[in-house]
Amino acid sequence: MEPRCHVCKECNGVACRGELPGSGGKGSGNGFIRAYEKLADIKVNMDTIYENKGQDTSFCLFGHKFSGPVFPAPVSGMSLNYTGYLIEETYSKALVEGTLAAGTIAFTGDGIDSSFYEGPLVPVKEAKGFGIPTIKPWDFDTIANKIKIAERINVFAIAMDIDSAGLPLISSEGNPLDIKSVEQLTKIRELIHVPFIIKGIMTVEGAKKAFKAGADAIIISNHGGRVLDCTPAPIEVLPEIRKAVGDSKIIFIDGAIRSGMDIFKAIAMGANAVLIGRPYATAVHGGGAEGVEIFTKKYLAELSDVMKMTGCTTLSDIDFSKIYK
Repeated sequence: MEPRCHVCKECNGVACRGELPGSGGKGSGNGFIRAYEKLADIKVNMDTIYENKGQDTSFCLFGHKFSGPVFPAPVSGMSLNYTGYLIEETYSKALVEGTLAAGTIAFTGDGIDSSFYEGPLVPVKEAKGFGIPTIKPWDFDTIANKIKIAERINVFAIAMDIDSAGLPLISSEGNPLDIKSVEQLTKIRELIHVPFIIKGIMTVEGAKKAFKAGADAIIISNHGGRVLDCTPAPIEVLPEIRKAVGDSKIIFIDGAIRSGMDIFKAIAMGANAVLIGRPYATAVHGGGAEGVEIFTKKYLAELSDVMKMTGCTTLSDIDFSKIYK
């Protein structure tokens, strides 16, 4: 994976800061680094005096039961941000097959030409639509066409990473992305007949606007620190967003999640589930679909272990009382 990714023992954004193309954060890299550091700062309360009925990590989303609340984030640009050892379709095939074997589901990506979007949908189609394609904020007609392509294969849901409007690499290739208003997102939502997820929310107002536009779920994310330097960590803004939108709304978080412990912390702070990006790229390059399956099961085993040591039987038992204040 060198030189685009250094495969650091701790994937914390330090060694790759400012490396774009590549896997680093934009500018100083602080958006990526802070996300990692703020998660590490959170401590959990140990509680081992309770009636242990075992640990159940299962998670229900849009009527489907998953083995746990962990999903690969959409990652694209294998030739731009990595080495081109894998193409978009090959990368997503490993993600789709590996997560399916592990009992979860993969988000697939989008990019500078049709192969970045349609290539990953080939394995999704083979999996009978069991995947979540992520569309970038193109012009309306392009988005509408991509929605039709996805719905033809009966995808599980459709996402849009609105924050990718700030990606310099795509714009430099002459493929402009654009900011979307509530009205524009509402119009897009009207075209979609499956659950719609909006990724790239970092403020209370942003969350409210996303749900107003018809989102069925949001993903708190600063795009791995790749579109704007010096943002807060996603985990920092999560509690206030949860408080503002209420308990009934579905919130994912994407931002330097690196272990089952981090998944536990995210849920305790208000998330329903997490997305993980860069480490899954490493898992795919290292082990293909089998690597993805093993990696996902590792996360869930770690989560189960933390639940056991904190008095939790199900995900609903994980709340802010488990966080050391």
